[in-house]
Amino acid sequence: MLTETLIPAFEAAHPEINVRSVAYPYDGFRQALLTSAAGGEGPDLVRLDIIWSPEFAAQGILLNLSENMSDFQTFADAVFPGPLSTNAYDGAYYGLPLDTNTRVFIYNPAVMPEAPETIDDLAAMCESLPEGSFLFSDGGTSGWNLLPWIWSFGGDITDPDITTATGYVNGEQSVAAIQFLTDMVQSGCFSDGYIGSGLDTWGGYFGGTISSMLEGPWFYPTLEQQYPDFEAAAALMPPGDGGHISVVGGENIVVMASSQQQAAALEFLRFTQSDEYQLQMSTVGQLTVLSSLLENEYFTDHPYYGVFLDQLQTAKARTPHPAYNEIETVLSDAASSRCAAK
Repeated sequence: MLTETLIPAFEAAHPEINVRSVAYPYDGFRQALLTSAAGGEGPDLVRLDIIWSPEFAAQGILLNLSENMSDFQTFADAVFPGPLSTNAYDGAYYGLPLDTNTRVFIYNPAVMPEAPETIDDLAAMCESLPEGSFLFSDGGTSGWNLLPWIWSFGGDITDPDITTATGYVNGEQSVAAIQFLTDMVQSGCFSDGYIGSGLDTWGGYFGGTISSMLEGPWFYPTLEQQYPDFEAAAALMPPGDGGHISVVGGENIVVMASSQQQAAALEFLRFTQSDEYQLQMSTVGQLTVLSSLLENEYFTDHPYYGVFLDQLQTAKARTPHPAYNEIETVLSDAASSRCAAK
């Protein structure tokens, strides 16, 4: 879609600009970009994993769009706030969301007739859980797994300005969220996949021994291709005191500070934020970042995108900080130890 449809369309409208798409394996990509940037080389634009954006911005290798793109705010106002926040660093923005995703509550209506209206309702379902099964499962204690619970309980990892964690990561609501998961795992209501048991969440879900899980839009192609007769249902993350909040995934589009073609690069970046680009890429599984497209018939009539787009209106990004990987390790280790201890 990118190389055969969208780039040709852009070049037809901008004959003075030539765009060359260069594919690169994910493994090693981060280091390759850091190395090329240090030498003043590398690409003009990059489709960047959202968790890398603050780190790259802190190292000074991304173009500050807040300062160098005169119409930046117009584009920033058009996208979901969660994905946009992953481009922020030190009071400025160094990219725009390119595509996005989030996790929603997937459940088996054969064993869970309706989605829980609150987290308390979910916990109450443990009482009627069929023997030998789990109410919910997930595959670890990374931020991707834990943050929807922490946020929905009303907690957080840091203050809004990301200057301190004290009173937030160890705040009452955050601790309550981890304690809730600990209680659910230790009681046998939730699976011990959280603490590395190796349990196959999807296998258990399709096998009928796991009633629910959090998953992204990639779940549905597998459902349609491998389990066409299996009935699945989806809902927003069960809410607690903080609401129904899930986690943002996806990629950003950034311009390298070393680019010798910044004006042309910014023009293509603007194109990636257009209805044309976003709609076309959505047809091949890249969820749109434009909130205005929620009303487009492609999405209103889509068999499963709707619930993900609704969830994106409240979804949050993993802490956009250069040290996020270290932050996540501390959080994950602490939660895993707590869940495992009896």
